[in-house]
Amino acid sequence: MKQKMNETFNKAYLKKLFLGFLGIYILLVIAFYFLIGYQLHFRPSRGNLEIPTAESVTVELTQGTVVEQVFAVEIQRLESIQIQWGTYMRANAGTIHVELYNLHDQSLLMQQTLDAATISDGMVTTMSVDTPIETVYMVPMLLRIYSDSLPGSAVTPLMSATAEEDGYTLSFNGTQVQGMLCFSASGEDYIWTGLHYWEFAIAFGLIIFVYLMIVYWRWRCGKHSVLINALSAIKKYRFLIKQLVSRDFKAKYKRSILGVFWSFLNPLLTMIVQYIVFSNLFRFDIPYYPVYLLSGIVVFNYFSEACGMALSSIIGNATLITKVYVPKYIYPLTRILSSLVNLLISMIPLFIVTVFSGLYPTKAYLLIPFILVCLAMFCLGLGMLLSAAMVFFRDIQFLWGVLTMIWMYLTPIFYPENILPDEVAWVLKFNPLYYFIGFLRSCVIDGVSPEPVVYVQCFLIALGVLAVGAWVFKKSQDKFVLYL
Repeated sequence: MKQKMNETFNKAYLKKLFLGFLGIYILLVIAFYFLIGYQLHFRPSRGNLEIPTAESVTVELTQGTVVEQVFAVEIQRLESIQIQWGTYMRANAGTIHVELYNLHDQSLLMQQTLDAATISDGMVTTMSVDTPIETVYMVPMLLRIYSDSLPGSAVTPLMSATAEEDGYTLSFNGTQVQGMLCFSASGEDYIWTGLHYWEFAIAFGLIIFVYLMIVYWRWRCGKHSVLINALSAIKKYRFLIKQLVSRDFKAKYKRSILGVFWSFLNPLLTMIVQYIVFSNLFRFDIPYYPVYLLSGIVVFNYFSEACGMALSSIIGNATLITKVYVPKYIYPLTRILSSLVNLLISMIPLFIVTVFSGLYPTKAYLLIPFILVCLAMFCLGLGMLLSAAMVFFRDIQFLWGVLTMIWMYLTPIFYPENILPDEVAWVLKFNPLYYFIGFLRSCVIDGVSPEPVVYVQCFLIALGVLAVGAWVFKKSQDKFVLYL
C-alpha cells in the first residue's frame, strides 16, 4: 500500500502541494479581510428602538413648552434619533430645537434645528451624527424638544399612550405622563468575531498546518488519510470525471435547438412568469423584486437539478459499475459538477437583470464564489445520500419530487420572509436554502457582505450534510451491486 501511494505522489510534489494549500489560505484570509470590510466589524444593532404606533398627540409645541423623553437603549454605537410629528393639518411657523443629552455627565450628544413650516402631518425627521456615539449603551439619555412657535402655528410631537418600556418616562413641562414619545433610536453593534479576526485566522491556519503535517507523516508511513485518498482519486480519475461531466451536460440538451442557451433562458423565463403573477396578484413591497426573485430561482433550480440528477446517478450507471471499477462517489460528483456548469451560466441573466434594475457590481460580488462552493458541497452531500437510498428504495424518486415542491414553498423565493406567521417562521431557521439565498441576495442586492456568522452557518451546514452523505454512501456502496 505504501508503495502504491508513493507511486501517486512523490515527496517533493506533496510538499509543494501542501505549501500551495497554505499559500492559498493566507491569500484568502487577507483578501476576505479587505472584501468584507465594514461588515466584518459592525452590524445593525439588535437593540434598535422602533417608532411606536401613534395614538395621540403630546402638547402644542409653543414658546415655553418643553417635551422630554428619558430612555436607555442597548445600542453600542448610536447613530440617529427619529421623531414623528403632527401638524393639526395646518401650515405652521417657528423654529424647533431637538437635543439629546447623556444624563450621567449632562453632555450634549446630538442637536438639531427644524423649520416648523417644512413639517407635514405624520412626518418623521431624523437627527444623526457623522461619527457614531460609543458611550451610551444602557446609559440614561434625555431627548428634549422645544420651540419658539406661537399658539396656533406650532407643531406637536406624536405619542403612544399605551407603549411602555422599563426606565422610559415622558413629561410635558416637567409633569410626567403615561405613554411614550413616537421616536426611534438606531445604531450598530460591534461584531466580536470581527474584532478578533486575525487571532481566529492565525489559530485556524495553525490547525490546517498541523493537519497537513499529520497527513504528510501518515503518507510517509504508508497509512490512509481522507485528504490523500481524495487527491489520489482526483489525479487518477480526472480524465474520467471530465468526460462524465461533459456527457451529462451534453445529454441534457441533446437534440435541442437552443441547446446550452436554455441554461440562460430558463431562469429568465421563470422569473418573468413569477414576476407577473406575484407582483400583480400579491403586490409584495420588495425593493428590486426582479433581482430578489431571480436570485432565489437560480439557487433553487441548481439545488433541484443537481440533487435530482445525483438521485439516479448510481442506478443510471449500473452497467459501468458492474463491469468497471471506478470509485462510486464519482458518479454523483459528476452530476453535481455538470449542474454547476448550468448554474454558472444561469448567473449571467441574474447579473443582467441586476444592472437593468439599477444595481451595479460591487466588490461584494467577489464573495459569491464562497456561497456557490457551499451550495455545491451541500448538494453533493444530499445527492450522495439520495443516490445511495435510491439503490435500495426506488420510491425515493417519487418522494423526492413531492419533497422538492414542499421545500420550494417553504423557501422565501418569491415572497418576503416577514409574511410568514410566527407559527411557521421558525421553519426558515432549519432551511439550508434560506441561508444560501440570503447570502447571495446580500452580495447582489445590498452590495455588502453578510455578517461573519452567516459564513459560519453556510459552511457548517454544507460540511455537515456532506459528511453525513459521504458516511452513508461509504457504508452502503459495497452492497450496490446486489440491488442494481
